[in-house]
Amino acid sequence: MLVIALNIKISRLADSLTLTVFILLCDNSLAHDINVTGVGRVFLDETSLGHYSLSIVDQMAPPPPNSRVVPARCSDLEARSYAYQFSCQPELNLTDEINLPWQLEGIVVIARWQGGEETSGYFPSDGYQITVPMSELSAASSGILNLSKRYLLLGIDHILFGLDHLLFVLGMLLLINSPLKLVQTVTSFTIAHSLTLASAVLGIANLPSAPIELLIAVSIVFLARESLLNDRTKTTLTQKSPWIVAFVFGLLHGFGFAGALGDLGLRDPDIPPALLFFNVGVEIGQLLFISASLVFYWILKKVSPALAQNSPRGLAYGLGIIATFWVFERAPALIHTV
Repeated sequence: MLVIALNIKISRLADSLTLTVFILLCDNSLAHDINVTGVGRVFLDETSLGHYSLSIVDQMAPPPPNSRVVPARCSDLEARSYAYQFSCQPELNLTDEINLPWQLEGIVVIARWQGGEETSGYFPSDGYQITVPMSELSAASSGILNLSKRYLLLGIDHILFGLDHLLFVLGMLLLINSPLKLVQTVTSFTIAHSLTLASAVLGIANLPSAPIELLIAVSIVFLARESLLNDRTKTTLTQKSPWIVAFVFGLLHGFGFAGALGDLGLRDPDIPPALLFFNVGVEIGQLLFISASLVFYWILKKVSPALAQNSPRGLAYGLGIIATFWVFERAPALIHTV
């Protein structure tokens, strides 16, 4: 009896601790880290040799100050509407940088040079400013390696700090009890979100963000419910073949991922490699999260077997609470889009 009572207390403690942690994480500001509302677009045009125009496409970006934006040998920025003129003698070269003290997630810069070359690149913020190296906007230097690095990191960042996507992956893990099913489920989810991400970015098919965000929250509620029913004698399709559910909901999550790429304004030739490496980054981030979760659970089993045994149920409750909160929070946006 003492052992049974102790196990019940540990079970309740595990559920309480899990719920507390997840409620603290329930701030929707952590869901969907990077989206088009946090990314600015800028055109850098070489109007004549040594003379340039910096045009801000998105008016959310504040006017840049004259100091410490362009190299010291260049003239101060001269404001003309949302375009800023400056000149450099000698002209900009591969060692120069433009530093923009903007509180954005990052910017996409499209550079159009006098010789007819046109290049583009994404440049993330370091929290204080956005640095744009000219070496990465040169036709000779802005190659596949720079593009792959930028969008690989963007994809990793998007999945690791996109709480709703991570919770969906966690929900799938709670339903899987064999390595084979894990491989099948992850592969199915990858294929599905790759298809819709590509179709959205390339303009083949797209959906409004409001219903997608709502359905992503619903998908997490569904997985939480299925996980809580996992110990029932009746086997559901989700429990038997989680890869099918992962594929269906992966299609939705692909449209969610497209929010980080769809309207960034890259040149058409840069879209396919950017899409490829962003998706690879998403998968790396996803695998890192899965690996960390499995390692943590293995350690927990060694340290406290009783807590490890009861933690999945507490996690399922946590997933359901957060996702249900998101459903009610995101539902009004859907009404406004109708």
